[in-house]
Amino acid sequence: MDVRKIALLVGALVIAAVTAIMAKNMFTGASAPQAVAGPATVPAGPQVLVAVRPLPVGTIIEADALRYQPWPQGLVQDAYFTRGEQGADPQSLVGTVVRTEIAAGQPVTQGALVRPGERGFLAAALGPGMRAVTVAVSATSGVAGFVFPGDRVDLVLSQEVQGGGDGPPLHASETIVRNIRVLAVDQRINARDEDGNQVPQHSSTVTFEATPKIAEKIAVAQTIGQLSLSLRSLADNNAELERAIASGEVTVPRSDDPNAERRMLLAVQSQPIDSNTSFTTGADVSRFQRSTVPGRPRDNNNNNGGAPAPNALNGQPVGPVVRVARGNNVTLVPVGAR
Repeated sequence: MDVRKIALLVGALVIAAVTAIMAKNMFTGASAPQAVAGPATVPAGPQVLVAVRPLPVGTIIEADALRYQPWPQGLVQDAYFTRGEQGADPQSLVGTVVRTEIAAGQPVTQGALVRPGERGFLAAALGPGMRAVTVAVSATSGVAGFVFPGDRVDLVLSQEVQGGGDGPPLHASETIVRNIRVLAVDQRINARDEDGNQVPQHSSTVTFEATPKIAEKIAVAQTIGQLSLSLRSLADNNAELERAIASGEVTVPRSDDPNAERRMLLAVQSQPIDSNTSFTTGADVSRFQRSTVPGRPRDNNNNNGGAPAPNALNGQPVGPVVRVARGNNVTLVPVGAR
């Protein structure tokens, strides 16, 4: 082969190699642009506290219910909570109660909130037509202090029914009210510490929000037996809504308005229920307990065909009975009797 051609070929290969190395160094050596975090800029102008979500009357303010939002200087009123002013920190407003309804995004005014200890504080926490009723609790009946203001609970009545006869009484418990809201624990409407955390505390009284009729039932129940609290899960709201719709207690809006559906859901969630109650007797727990109230023993010397002696109160056997007819002779037999 010609030496000149070989030299040209070798020179071309060297030049190509050098060019490739230089191109590689050029692309790999170039540093990618680095994003430099600049200092956070605070929007110029005043910032006022606004509601993050709709706050109906009686809502207990939590830390995530309010936030600061820039507001035009000319539209800021003296009643607004402005950033930097004393008492305008959202954390300092935790535990206050909404006195007048606040829409989402609306500025919070000082007259719209009432603080604990101020006149009308508990009355502001009550919804329209509702009443406050207090129940004495212990460490066991009060869920060991894990019930906080704003929670929803069921009220369970435990009692002993003596009946009109001999023998052990009937032990029974009954859920008399469901989905009732806790307003205060002892005299505290906010059970948070300085860091904003809820701390369980043993309490002696719990105050509830109830309708006038349910308030009467609770007052009578405290004279019958012992009331215990049963804490409800947050997931029970959907199940309660389905039950209310099926029973006809609420009417489903025919339109596709989301606000109407939201109002319906809030109405179900905030309404205590005293219907369709459930109960449990001692026989449901132990085979050695009764399922009915004790009746009087049979008296074969009377003229009632051997039926149990009547109750002195109403002249009838105590508890549910079965009417047995033998010709013209009718006998009342209590259910569960032998």
